[in-house]
Parts: sequence; C-alpha cells; structure tokens
Amino acid sequence: MTAALELRGVGKTYPAPAAVTALSDVDLSVEPGESVAIIGASGAGKSTLLSILGTLERPTAGTVSIAGTDTSRMSDPQLSAVRAWHIGFVFQQFFLLDHLTVLDNVASGLMYRGMPAATRRERATEALDRVGLGARLRHRPAQLSGGERQRVAIARAVVGRPAVVLADEPTGNLDTANGRQIVELLAALHDTTVVLITHNASVAAAMRRRIRLEDGRIAEDSGAPA
Repeated sequence: MTAALELRGVGKTYPAPAAVTALSDVDLSVEPGESVAIIGASGAGKSTLLSILGTLERPTAGTVSIAGTDTSRMSDPQLSAVRAWHIGFVFQQFFLLDHLTVLDNVASGLMYRGMPAATRRERATEALDRVGLGARLRHRPAQLSGGERQRVAIARAVVGRPAVVLADEPTGNLDTANGRQIVELLAALHDTTVVLITHNASVAAAMRRRIRLEDGRIAEDSGAPA
C-alpha cells in the first residue's frame, strides 16, 4: 500500500542570524486512514514537522512524498495545487471570515477547484451536515460558540474530500467538553488520514498512533514497524 505521507531523512534548519535546527533526519510513514497524534515539548519541532507534511515549508534535507509522489522538485504553484486537492488544514485559530455565512466560509475551501458556485455550496452543505451543523448554514461565525466555529473549520478542511487532514492544536482554544467533541469528529474521519499536534494527553490518546518528538527527532512512535 502506498503511504499517504512519507518523509525520508528530512531535516529543517532555519538560517542565521538565529540558526536553529528544528528537525534532523526524520523518517516517517503514515498509511491511508491512520489517525496520528504528534506530541512533545515546546520547541521539539512539532509545528515544523506539520508544516513540512503539509508542504507549507520545504525541508532543507530529505524528501517528502504525498500518496507516493515526491514533492521535493515541485514548483510553488504545483505545491499549491497539492494542498488544494489533497490536504485539509485545521488550526487552533478558526480563521473564519465574519462577513460570510457559515455556508460560504466552508464553500470558500473550494475556490481553487474551478467549481461553479452552486456546486461549492452543495458540497459545503454536505460537509456541514457531516459535522452536525446543517441547521446553522445561514449563521455568521459571531453567532456560534467556539466549538461550533471549530466544527465549521473542520467542515472547510474536509469539503474538498482531501486524503489528508492536518490539525495544529485544534482543541487549544476550547473547553474540555467542546474539545472532546472536536477530537471525536477528527477520529471519526475513517476515510481520511488525520495528523494532529497536541499538548493534551487525552487528545493524543484518542488517536490510534502517537509520535513523540524530542529535539527535532522522533523519540517514540507507537505505530513504527517492529
């Protein structure tokens, strides 16, 4: 089976004057449909790893493959297309546009697909139904709770039916009850590979696989081959 995400010998060093090695010689393979939590202390390299998995940053060493395709030689427009078609993102901040309805916020995730507006809204309605917000289509973000806004962000991430969803501290701004609902939603995306960063042990425990980073290297991996 072709890995959904694969890193081989990946390193990331940020240049002078404050030269920092964020990742060093990382090998990682994530299979289709896996749910993975990346944990570790602040400065361990978690956010850098997620950015490289999502092609938001380029590594300074090694290769990154998505669904078997090496992205290391892709141009910036090609990488943008990979993100638009294959990857959904969820962040700690919701990044919703206050002047748009919930429906149009989600439909905006398909802007770069070249779809007619009616098709984008139809897909957005399906995604919002999937996260339990089918009755909130015409609401504005300010009319929603924090947990509901994060559900909108998840709907926007999955509206394009990506193979991979990457989440950076998706429960960081939520109370315990809302955070639990968000984790349950992400864990229930059985047809999608989910990789999330978290400092929360209960969030990490909800994922089938846990990877701990330490000083830019993988220190533990519950799903690594024997």
